[in-house]
Amino acid sequence: MRDARLTAYAKAMRKEPSEPEQRLWLALRAKRFENVKFRRQKVIGRYIADFAARDPMLVIELDGDTHAGQEGYDEARTHFLQEQGYRVIRFSNIDVMTNLEGVLLTIASAVATSPLPTLSPEGERAK
Repeated sequence: MRDARLTAYAKAMRKEPSEPEQRLWLALRAKRFENVKFRRQKVIGRYIADFAARDPMLVIELDGDTHAGQEGYDEARTHFLQEQGYRVIRFSNIDVMTNLEGVLLTIASAVATSPLPTLSPEGERAK
């Protein structure tokens, strides 16, 4: 059963995205990217994924300044998402703002990878 507070929070986050989230969403929305249906601020269990697709099972996380010092939380979250069958890739907000094309190429590579490999608890860090 979904947590109504979590769903309401995700909905509020969709209404006021950060600039990096908005830029990436414009590239991913409406099956514009690799014909994959992405959702933003998607509730998965007790977490909210920045962007998630069911086919392929992929979560994209954007890490800004608010993620500094919460590495343990991010690891637990990534582990949970992987247990649900998702592959998790992370980008910094700076990556999106300064190298959106490179971010999209990395996502395209992840989408094309089949079957998806088993990952470490930290998820993949885009290089």
